[in-house]
Amino acid sequence: MIDFDAYVKYSRPGPRYTSYPTAPEFSDKFSYEDYLRELKNRDASRPLSLYLHLPFCRSACYFCGCNVIYTSKEDRKTRYMQYLQKELDLLAANLDTSAPVLQMHFGGGTPTFYGADQLDEIIKMIKAKFKNFSPEAEISCEIDPRFLTPEQLDVLISHGFNRVSYGVQDFDERVQKEIHRIQPYEITKNAVDMARAKGINSINMDLIYGLPYQTLESFKATLDKALTLSPDRLAVFNYAHVPWIKKSMRKFDEATLPSPKTKLEILKYTAEFFIKNGYKMIGMDHFAKPGDELFAALANGTLHRNFQGYTTKGGADLIGIGLTSIGEGQRYYAQNFKDMDEYEKALDSGVLPYYKGIYLTGDDLIRKAVIMSLMSNFALDIKAVEAKFDIKFFEYFKDDLVELENLSEFVTVTPEKISVNETGTLIIRNIAMCFDAYLKKIPENLRRFSKTV
Repeated sequence: MIDFDAYVKYSRPGPRYTSYPTAPEFSDKFSYEDYLRELKNRDASRPLSLYLHLPFCRSACYFCGCNVIYTSKEDRKTRYMQYLQKELDLLAANLDTSAPVLQMHFGGGTPTFYGADQLDEIIKMIKAKFKNFSPEAEISCEIDPRFLTPEQLDVLISHGFNRVSYGVQDFDERVQKEIHRIQPYEITKNAVDMARAKGINSINMDLIYGLPYQTLESFKATLDKALTLSPDRLAVFNYAHVPWIKKSMRKFDEATLPSPKTKLEILKYTAEFFIKNGYKMIGMDHFAKPGDELFAALANGTLHRNFQGYTTKGGADLIGIGLTSIGEGQRYYAQNFKDMDEYEKALDSGVLPYYKGIYLTGDDLIRKAVIMSLMSNFALDIKAVEAKFDIKFFEYFKDDLVELENLSEFVTVTPEKISVNETGTLIIRNIAMCFDAYLKKIPENLRRFSKTV
């Protein structure tokens, strides 16, 4: 029996580790010229992964932490497409685009804010520059089920899209009203049925716990409804309450947010619920059926974590396209401008809309490997790290391991391996934080991250 009251002390501000170093460490010290050099000199043997950001939404979902623009104006969409073309032209001039593309993901915003014909044009623009899509490529799109037509799905499928991700968050009507996203179960069911009827064999569903008015009992009802739709994957995210960053979150009465204890109870029940119903827990917040790629990647140790969550395409260089998108190479992260005016100004000047990034030091690379392994696999092969980076692990991380001892009830450390036990998976972010050299330099009261619990 887990003592959830005891876990409350672990509720601290901390990163989600979709990157290491994390985004607050990005700066212009990694210059535009540095970024171009990395693009031009990338290892030609490495495949590519593409992320396209389509930032527009019709209205605000108050919980959302994404970079979005709220509009109903058609001309804003077409104008953005024109600038995407400029960016693609510049990428093709500075990057060998003949490498095989193993993955492409459309995120937002709401990608299906664009009509079928517009989506068709956008995909053709990308494929005109990146022509070598692997037959095994995972090509996916985030979709708001409230705004989806058969014609849009037909376009996606015609271009090889084989996975869709439906945003649901919660089926409870009171929660939906509070977060400003009314989405009856029937709308989601229709979207799932439509995708399956058209041959989409991988359907992901996003849920969020920690939202206003959620209780363990109310979320149990949401899980029951989600299971009736039999998604192939689920992402069950911990709501990141960061009102100092996202003004829409200030609309919530914080007294209505579930306590850390309740959130842990929800997470534990969710994990047990899906495991009991045939799913495998993947990393800290994903679940997959046994036939899913994520399931196989976890089993063979190739699971990778990036800004899109968990992926099986860990050996590819990620190219970010569009407003605020983030790319990841072997030794760098690079982010585009977040402001549309700055994004357009750069492209009008004939340069890529690069904003800031970071070049990874040797220490960064070592710590990234450690943190990402813990976040993805709840384990670390110490001997593999020593061999890859030519270090003596227990000497290199002696101070970090002292900090890890404070979490000894959740981890087992042997000369060969660090293993996180079942209860430790509930606070995996805290465990990973022990190895974060940048975080240690920031006083806890100045850490601008969401709470880990």
